Amino acid sequence: MKNDKARPLLLTAFSAAAFFCVVAGSAFAHSRVDGGSHAGLNIPQISHGEMAVISDYRGRIIDLASRAVETNEPFRRVLNYAEIQYSYCLWGRMPGSVTDEASPFNECAHAYLAATKAVLLSMREMPREAATAGEIISAVDADMVRRGLALITCRFSGEAFNTADIVKPRWGGIPFHAASMASLTGLASLFGLGVFALRRFSRPKAQSSE
Repeated sequence: MKNDKARPLLLTAFSAAAFFCVVAGSAFAHSRVDGGSHAGLNIPQISHGEMAVISDYRGRIIDLASRAVETNEPFRRVLNYAEIQYSYCLWGRMPGSVTDEASPFNECAHAYLAATKAVLLSMREMPREAATAGEIISAVDADMVRRGLALITCRFSGEAFNTADIVKPRWGGIPFHAASMASLTGLASLFGLGVFALRRFSRPKAQSSE
């Protein structure tokens, strides 16, 4: 019985350990993918203050861009980059990834939000999307002024990006960022408990002897 009760804890610990082994294995990797040719399209930088507002409108921007019909290749490449970067940044779910300069996910958040901003500005020139894009831009500008974010910068605010250069989270910085560490530890624990529950309920019941 004691061994049975200990199994959930052991499984959770093992899952968490395995998770962080993967993270540790990536700790020595650069934040950007090595060997980037920079042969892609350049994406202008985004300020720290702009990020907070663009992040709030990201869903509307990407939805509008995804429904656009009269597009060109550069537009589609930047849109694709914005979505790829978003997934690399764990879909913006990490606490502080947008607002906290010290977050290991802040630079990759700069990348996908800079691309999102570039997509929005490009849609000003599209006949069908121009009006809606203009409304979003006006709302973003108003929010920037209302929240006093126009002059807020950080160490990544002057950094431009390129569609050929994927920006990864700084995995090695996670143990030193409390919010990220707590979030990933909780995720690993939930994963472990989920695996345990799945195995427990899928295990065939022992037949009683006559």
